[in-house]
Amino acid sequence: MVTGKGGTGKSTVAAALALALATRGKHVLLCEVEGRQGIARMFDVDPLPYAERRLATGLPAPGDAGGGVVHALHIDPESALLEYLSMYYKLGPAGRALDRFGVVEFATTIAPGVRDVLLTGKVYEATKRNARNKGAIEYDAVVLDAPPTGRITQFLGVTNELAGLAKVGPIKTQSDSVTRLLRSDRTAVHLVTLLEEMPVQETIDGITDLRAHDLPVGGVVVNMVRPRELGAEDLRAVRAGTIDASTVAADLERAGLEANDALVAGLLTEARDHAERRALEDEQRDVVAGLDRPTYELPRLASGIDLGALYELAGSLREQGLP
Repeated sequence: MVTGKGGTGKSTVAAALALALATRGKHVLLCEVEGRQGIARMFDVDPLPYAERRLATGLPAPGDAGGGVVHALHIDPESALLEYLSMYYKLGPAGRALDRFGVVEFATTIAPGVRDVLLTGKVYEATKRNARNKGAIEYDAVVLDAPPTGRITQFLGVTNELAGLAKVGPIKTQSDSVTRLLRSDRTAVHLVTLLEEMPVQETIDGITDLRAHDLPVGGVVVNMVRPRELGAEDLRAVRAGTIDASTVAADLERAGLEANDALVAGLLTEARDHAERRALEDEQRDVVAGLDRPTYELPRLASGIDLGALYELAGSLREQGLP
């Protein structure tokens, strides 16, 4: 499961993680539950239905026999409830009739926690398939683009809460099963952050909450890391204001550029801003390093996120050992 503060790129990391798994020959299901159709936009396909759809093949790494396949699933609570009613109560067409009358929407809106139970229940079902599930794809791994860190423990812990309301029956059985899976060593909740104070603090809070609810914390993915344009010595000199303007002008002329005062002053200002930004990022990197969790870094890609960029990020994750 991949979570993070809004704006940190958790959906991108989830997609890259799914592709990284596929490069290891794994058959992967990439799920989303927030209704934003982010997976479809990243992979440049039509909006995903409530059905598993083949998205991409993992490019085999050197020495691998071949890549696996990434399928995607957009899980919405209404469709999940209809499937649930069909599986456990054999309603079939009657369930669809309830949907037409708005009963399904009413149930998932008014009943506390029902939405999240249905969403996590569908993910659980995808992890339990075997040869007896005729026609269903067996997956080696499931990657969930989960809700943000501010809601992740509520989302993952709601099955346990609902089980307290339902003492017997299929709801109780499903809730107990999902809770066992979420708290097992088969699950890892990875957190995505930026090297900024607020996302890092939310990551710290998220780890604390996950541990308090006995949910397994995976690694921390530092996303959109800026390239190091200047070395450490140059950064210190820029911050100290000891860079000689005449030296910069000479370097420009050596490169065949006209070194006027305005250009030199502008470059020094840009360098100072960059150096200050790097100093702040290094402070936050030290904080992340102290979280006692595996840490991975992904670069900021100037060209934006498309399928090619996802493959690039997947390769970077794999090189760093995730997964």
